[in-house]
Amino acid sequence: MNLVWGFFLYILIGVLLLSIPLFHKTNISFIDNLFISTSAISTTGLVTISITDSYTILGQIIIMILIQLGGIGYMTLTTYYLLFTTRKITHWHKKIIGAEFTMPNTIKISDFLKSAILFTLIMEIIGAICFFIAFTSSGMETPKAIWYSIFHSVSTFCTAGFGLFNDSFMGYQDDTLINCIISILAISGSLGFILITDIWYRISGKSKKISFTSKIVIYGFIVLLFLGTLVTYFTEPLVHSTGKNALMKSFFQTMTAMTTVGFNTISISDLSLPILLLTVFLMYIGASPSGTAGGMKITTLTAMISVLKSRILGQKKITFLNRLIPFERLYVATSTFILYTSLIFLFTFLMSFTEQATFENILFEVASSLGTVGLSRGITGDLSAIGKVLIIILMFIGRVGVLTFGFALLAKGTTQGKEINFVKDDLAV
Repeated sequence: MNLVWGFFLYILIGVLLLSIPLFHKTNISFIDNLFISTSAISTTGLVTISITDSYTILGQIIIMILIQLGGIGYMTLTTYYLLFTTRKITHWHKKIIGAEFTMPNTIKISDFLKSAILFTLIMEIIGAICFFIAFTSSGMETPKAIWYSIFHSVSTFCTAGFGLFNDSFMGYQDDTLINCIISILAISGSLGFILITDIWYRISGKSKKISFTSKIVIYGFIVLLFLGTLVTYFTEPLVHSTGKNALMKSFFQTMTAMTTVGFNTISISDLSLPILLLTVFLMYIGASPSGTAGGMKITTLTAMISVLKSRILGQKKITFLNRLIPFERLYVATSTFILYTSLIFLFTFLMSFTEQATFENILFEVASSLGTVGLSRGITGDLSAIGKVLIIILMFIGRVGVLTFGFALLAKGTTQGKEINFVKDDLAV
């Protein structure tokens, strides 16, 4: 419950700040400010209004700060400050961090926090420098390039999908450098701080091997990214009809859905139905359980595949990569799968009543908001007031996690604290 209230407080502060007229270029309704604040904290990137045309530079800075807070996580900065100043972390802080970032017990929270903060700063600084080089090379004026570089570096690494271009990055669809910068930053953020801490442990000699969670994330991510790129390249006419570099566009489209970064270099509203469904599936899955990406998570997918395999083969034990998956992990994965799928069905059903849009567009919007992706078929700005509220709720649930949100609503007493601390071994789901 602390985690839920923490994110709610961030959103409340954000909407109060964004409601200050000083930060506006035009009149902005309260519901739109609330939508933008929730989208920023949840690192989704769906917008009902143009960020560039509606907010001043100060308003954009507020949005960037909200993205940073949402991406790096509730309590992460304060807990790191507490660790830095007192060298101690309270049990309450450990429980909140454990709920927000499901971690195997092979990783210490103090090491995780240090690597998360340091890696975030390093990647965002490098990303801003690279963006500045790319933007100035394309003819952008230096003052504008500085701000656009900082904003997009933070937004990309946090997989927020907020952009200062009204057409996302469609104007840079053939710019190899921009595509590479976004891809590297988004993949780095989405694969998660567990993997980074694991690699640091391996390099520093604290561990002889990376955790089972990291192996699952790496293998699953590579397989899905490769297959998604391949299918998009061979079946989507749009990537071949819009200029050159069809393979790069296919890769970017797959990457942006999996990492939930939410940028696009081709028109999402013009995607063919097969690739539209593939994109929905990739947004549904997401990436690592302890990164900046949303979605159901690769670890949950592999657990469900393992359950299916064991039933088909008639095996009593459920394994993946020759490792036994504990039943408590399977319970978490199954619960997440059921809740996540049920929410997509429920909200698609509800929005079918409130919105004048096609079924595939509504389904896409729902999957994008719950997965905190930010891709849209162009209906976000035309949503009704009720539709905006429904999407706000979905983005909020997607950020805190469907299972954590469920426990916050239903759990009582100390059971809640015990249940949301999911991980006891080196597997995080």
